[in-house]
Amino acid sequence: MLTTFTLILTTLVAAIVGILIGAIGIGGVLLVPTLTYMLGLGIHVAIATAMVTYLFSGAVGALEYARQNSIHWSMALWLCLGGMPGAYLGAVTTWVTPGVILEGVIGLLVLLSGVQALRRPSGTVESVVNLKPMSLTVIGLVTGFGSSVTGTGGPLVLIPILIWMQVPILTAVGLSQVIQIPIALLATTGNLMFGRIEWLIGIGIATLLVLGVVVGARIAHRVSRVALKRFIAFALLLVGAAMLVRTAATLV
Repeated sequence: MLTTFTLILTTLVAAIVGILIGAIGIGGVLLVPTLTYMLGLGIHVAIATAMVTYLFSGAVGALEYARQNSIHWSMALWLCLGGMPGAYLGAVTTWVTPGVILEGVIGLLVLLSGVQALRRPSGTVESVVNLKPMSLTVIGLVTGFGSSVTGTGGPLVLIPILIWMQVPILTAVGLSQVIQIPIALLATTGNLMFGRIEWLIGIGIATLLVLGVVVGARIAHRVSRVALKRFIAFALLLVGAAMLVRTAATLV
């Protein structure tokens, strides 16, 4: 039986996650632990339920970033084409493997990307990097698979990769909003076939995420890009370290 305190705390965490997704793309990594430890869902059901919520947060985030002309649509198309099969395969894999090794690899990628973002000079003028369609499709495939397996929605995997590729920070966050939609759609299809979803919880969490995303997206377009990049770098360092610690604890 859930207590009033648990419900209030869950509501607060979900709203904060939404703000983080809208502002820096990274935040979904907190959702699965919230569903698991606060609401008592099993890890596989928590991942499946979290993926449903990203349909809504991704749609609203994409709209908010599109209004600010912060989405490079040709790049988004190729990323999504790769992300869809990757997400479906990831959803299938989720129900037959623990995914702890993959989480460790993602944690290391996230941590190193945070270091990379801090070290890179931020005073230069940013321009969109011209990545080839095949490269974007592969990046989308990796993002879809990794996100679906870990229940993180897309941005946590995609943003570190794009930072390594020297894509401008607002463009990276904008693309991460779009890719949530096909990843969530295909992952949910796979989860419906091979597992189950807590729909009532998912809809409630999605509502809170949407409200947070709107606030976060507007914050992202009002702060300086230097400040936004530094904040994302520190967030990557923190999340990457936490994922590696959790992976180590699971393996011990």
